[in-house]
Amino acid sequence: MSNSNINSVIAVLPVKDQDAAVLWYKKLLGRDADIVPVDGVAEWQLAENAWIQVTTDPERAGSATVIIGVNDIESQCKFCAAANVPHGEIIEYPEIIKMIEVIDPEGNKIAFVQDISNAA
Repeated sequence: MSNSNINSVIAVLPVKDQDAAVLWYKKLLGRDADIVPVDGVAEWQLAENAWIQVTTDPERAGSATVIIGVNDIESQCKFCAAANVPHGEIIEYPEIIKMIEVIDPEGNKIAFVQDISNAA
């Protein structure tokens, strides 16, 4: 399926405590937010046209799941460990993906996924 009109994606992670969430995502991503367009919103650019947005939304806090593609799941595990961000065990779907899950303090799920479908 192709729609040449689509040019970007932003995943929204709703939180109750914006300040605590921004500090946690700084650890997870290893850097400050790329932009803070308004109070209660912080955004990180993950790839050319892919962003995550942490936003204050108490009614929906903890209800999001974001899947982030990575080149090497082992490297991501090491990065999480160095940042003191706990993650689950590596789950492998043979010849499809390897993945880990991280849960933010609000309960939002971040899945890091390595595509292994073309692995030699």
